[in-house]
Amino acid sequence: MTQDLSWMLEDVLNVPGARHAILLSADGLRRGKTENVSPDLADTVSAAMSALQSLSRTTAEFAGPEQPAQWRQTVVEFSHGWVFLIAAGEGAYLAVSAAADVDMGDITFRMQQLVQRLGKELTSPPREIVDDK
Repeated sequence: MTQDLSWMLEDVLNVPGARHAILLSADGLRRGKTENVSPDLADTVSAAMSALQSLSRTTAEFAGPEQPAQWRQTVVEFSHGWVFLIAAGEGAYLAVSAAADVDMGDITFRMQQLVQRLGKELTSPPREIVDDK
């Protein structure tokens, strides 16, 4: 079973306006969440963020001709806030939601610090298929 890494995410919420943080695997499984997110919402958001990252990566050519294009982050703005998504190691992503008035530079900096500080612990290897024969 994959280790629950929720305890590592609370630091991101020290940014004024930060609301929630979720750590997820590339295949959309929740690896950790801050206390203020229900497990059901965290599971739903994990699946959606995995899909969002895939869609973002697919549109890289639209941003310019650089090859190979390397996805770095996705930011989505709503009338009531923001969602930030960044890579958090091989096969893992960090998603953070925040209020509309959050300092975007501060929160993305804090997210990057968290990813750097935790390094290998945030790596989520691909799931293995188990043969029940």
